[in-house]
Amino acid sequence: MIEVCLDQGEGTMPGTILIVDDSMVNRKLLSKTLAGLGHEIIEARDGKEALERSFELLPDLILLDIIMPEIEGFEVCSALKADERTADIPIIFLSARSEVKDKIKGLEIGAVDYITKPFDRGEVLARVQNQLKIRALTKDLMEKQARLDEDLKAAAGIQGSLLPRKLPDVENLEMVWKFTPCEMIGGDIFNVLRLDESHLGFYILDVSGHGVPSAMVTVSVSQMFQTHSGSLVKRQKGNPPFYEIVQPRHVLQQLDREYPLDRFDKYFTIVYAVLNVHTGHLSYSNAAHPCPVLLHADGTLELLDKGGTIIGLDGAVPFEEGELDLHRGDKLFLYTDGLTEYQNDEGGFFGQDRFHDLLASLRDRSLSVILDRVYEAMTQFGNRVKLQDDVSILGIEFKG
Repeated sequence: MIEVCLDQGEGTMPGTILIVDDSMVNRKLLSKTLAGLGHEIIEARDGKEALERSFELLPDLILLDIIMPEIEGFEVCSALKADERTADIPIIFLSARSEVKDKIKGLEIGAVDYITKPFDRGEVLARVQNQLKIRALTKDLMEKQARLDEDLKAAAGIQGSLLPRKLPDVENLEMVWKFTPCEMIGGDIFNVLRLDESHLGFYILDVSGHGVPSAMVTVSVSQMFQTHSGSLVKRQKGNPPFYEIVQPRHVLQQLDREYPLDRFDKYFTIVYAVLNVHTGHLSYSNAAHPCPVLLHADGTLELLDKGGTIIGLDGAVPFEEGELDLHRGDKLFLYTDGLTEYQNDEGGFFGQDRFHDLLASLRDRSLSVILDRVYEAMTQFGNRVKLQDDVSILGIEFKG
């Protein structure tokens, strides 16, 4: 028998509670007790009415009897958990069935608790209050997560806006790129810069880690690559043409001083190159980034490995610079390690060898086809496992 008199408890969290029982006496006793604590009470006398009220009113908690005419409590619980509108509503079974198998069944189909009749008033109230607190905390957490997701979407949009919307139109070059972000906002960025009528600069970088801190470093570095005179890649001079193009190794040295690891708690890898679009002469420097691959027209591969270590050591290690000449039909591919380190469901990596062999086999195809085939091969290899990192590829073909 439930005792009706009850003092207002401390820490009570009011909520809307649906009481489902075919016994009017049980419903009224529970209703009076819980209403006295400030809860809004809804009653249902059978399973059919319980479903109707649940879908219509979406209570915060349901106290559900099992033995009822027509639709029993287990069936009601299963129906509620199968519907996305009510799947998250906590359900406490109140039943005269006291066998362990019944309790296990109730919990397996989605109930959060199981109380046997005759029940103690204090036990019912304590468990009700606990579930309402959990429900409120869960709602609060979900709302905060939704706001965070919106912020991350906005941040991803900002990061995406830094990718090249339109590549420079150069007669001797074809350029194609692909970027596939992982679920988390990451640290990949690349771009092609018009330095003057004869030269293009291009870079690809990958900041360590994921999330907003990495993205903020990415945005900051991309801003340093703006091509106005006096920037990272062009310096003012006192005589015509009143600027000079900064050599790639000096660009990396400046970045290394600007982004010390102990200041940002982030490091990044980067390749920066300058290309004479008329002669095909290329100078570059590579700061521990996956080596760009030069695919010659005959199918041979050359790796651009001259440079140094990561950006973040505050100028401790000098950077080297490599030079080479592109010839008609040569294709250059810059990419991030999200491609070669993509893992399948067995833990295997896509790998550099697989990537290089694929490029060599596609030497006669267009850049667009090559990039499409690379992505198809990666996806098939991974059996559509979700990306663990951003995947970026920039392809450049010299047609001079």
